[in-house]
Formats: sequence, structure tokens, C-alpha cells
Amino acid sequence: MGERAGGRVLVCGLATLDVVQTVERVPTANEKVVAAGLAVAAGGPAANAAVTCAALGVSARLVTRIGGGALGGVVREDLARAGVEVVDLAAPGASPPVSTVLVTRATGERAVVSVNATGVAGSAPHPVEVPAEVWDGVGLVLVDGHHLDLGVEVAAEARRRGVPVLLDGGSWKPGLEALLARVDVAVVSADFAVPDGVAGGGDVTGPDGVAGGGDVTGPGGGTRPALGDALDAVLRLGPSVGARSAGGGPIDVAVGDGRASVRVPAVPVVDTLGAGDVLHGALAAWLATRRSADGAPGGQLDEVVTALAWAAGVASASCAAAGARGWAADDGLVQRLRTELRAELGAEPGAELGA
Repeated sequence: MGERAGGRVLVCGLATLDVVQTVERVPTANEKVVAAGLAVAAGGPAANAAVTCAALGVSARLVTRIGGGALGGVVREDLARAGVEVVDLAAPGASPPVSTVLVTRATGERAVVSVNATGVAGSAPHPVEVPAEVWDGVGLVLVDGHHLDLGVEVAAEARRRGVPVLLDGGSWKPGLEALLARVDVAVVSADFAVPDGVAGGGDVTGPDGVAGGGDVTGPGGGTRPALGDALDAVLRLGPSVGARSAGGGPIDVAVGDGRASVRVPAVPVVDTLGAGDVLHGALAAWLATRRSADGAPGGQLDEVVTALAWAAGVASASCAAAGARGWAADDGLVQRLRTELRAELGAEPGAELGA
């Protein structure tokens, strides 16, 4: 994979076997359609983020539960080819979760059916100790909230070691407050909401349309908390930095009392599969590199905005290529992004970089 930038990113969370088919349109009930393309590869938010780090030249180690058998072998071998080191803590007899993905060719939109980490044999949490050697060279931890018992253990140890923790908050999961208490930077999706009854959750009263109060219409005609509700609730649970992505829309950012918005570059969309995972992986790579350069990830609003703007550019580039990793096949793009990370580290363009 060439030179490596900055400290290693330790990613903890979900790895799946993705079966991705490209279709002209998603079929309706009792309808069959012929796929225009098929791809089978490792997927899942944690796995995709780790692959993103590796593609950007930042060493990535993935702590997850995959399991054995032919399907587990496919996942592990695919991640190894992508340059990701895997620490598989699955119970005996476990098998990887499988996701079925339909990508609409004209729009790049995707429909996903997955059991995630909850509906496969041997996937239930079981007592396990995360090996001490996984911490060698780690400069930043990324957790996705799946395999929550592992995530809490890893985040707690990171806190003890002074290693920053970044959360990919795709959706609320029961018990996530225990993980958020150990998170420094939380980047959540547009649909993420802290439930009522959880410390920090519930709506914040205020005028509609003003940050800090009122709901806004979300996908499917439902509601999602306005900026002040969602991010203030997240910050009350522990993180010092919060951000909320919204697909191709601006990313809302909150650091203390500071608020900002990050524009997401517009591109001709080919495939949105894994774009959010790429965003989190790219942000983790940037923060790990910055920590290697000056000893701490950005904690000021302008630093967070800069990091998210760069990560959003990588995520947008991923939408202009097929699949969650199609962008990484563009050698020119990858070299440009790696050069930008080297510049962030303060190294000469051709320098060999650590860990």
C-alpha cells in the first residue's frame, strides 16, 4: 500500500459480507428484475471506514466479529487485500452478517437489507478480552456502535491511554449512552436522535426553525430533531465535538457553544453506497494524522470544520465512482489525497511516514 501516514487508526465495529447488485429500479412486490452488475465484498460501516484509512495511506486495524466458514473467509481475505489488519473476536460457530444491497443505476441511491450484528449464529456478545497488542501504534479509535460490548471496552481503554475516540453514529442503539460517555468526537447521521428517557435526550423547546428548538421534516415524512436538539443532546452525553451529516447537504458542527456548517462538494452521483463510512474513515485518517503531527486532534471549531471539509471531499469523490471502494481505484485521486495528508503531517512530499 506504499507509505503510511501518521498514527494507526483502530476501528471497532461491524464487518459484513455485502452482496451488491446494480439495477435499473428497485423491484416492487412479487416482481423480478435482472441486475446489470454484481459485486461481493466485505462491507459494514467499520470495515468500510478501515478500508478508507488504508486507501489513504493510514494504517488501519479492525476489531470485529466475523466468524468462520467460507463466508468468513471471503470477508477476511477481502479486507486483507485492502490493507486492513483484522482482529476477529467472534465466538466459535459464528458467521458474518450478510447485507443485500440494491443500487439504482440512474441515481446511485441504494436500498439495503441486513441483519447487522444481531441475527446470525454466534453473534451475541460474549465475554472476551481485547488483546493488549491491538494498541501498538494506535493514534485514534473509531467506533460505530455495533458490537457495543467491544466498542465500550475499546473506548474505555482508549480513554485510559489518552487516545481520542471518534463515533460513527448511524442510528441510536440501546445502551449507546455508555459508549458516548467515552467518545471525544461524535459524527451522527440526519436520523440520529437521543431517545426520551436517556440522559441528555428529549426535545429542546424553542421556536421552529431556530437552532435549539423545533423538529424538521425527515426522510419518509417523519421528523428528526433540529440542529440544537440533536447535537446538544449528543454533547450532553459526553463528546466535546459533535457533527451531523445529511447526505449531500451541509454538515452541521457543534463545538462547545460554537456552531458551523460544512458544505459537501457536489459531484455527478454514480453510487452512494458507503459514502457515510468513507466520510468517517477519512475524518479518522485526518485526525490521526493531525494527532501524530502535534499531539492532539483538532478540538477548536475551525480545526473541526477543516477536517470535516476534507473528509466530505473524500466522501463526495466516493459517490462519483461505483461501489463503496470504486474511488480508491483512481490512482491519481488517491495520490492527491495522500499528498494532502502528508502535507498535514508536515512531511516532505516523498517522505516515508511512520506506523
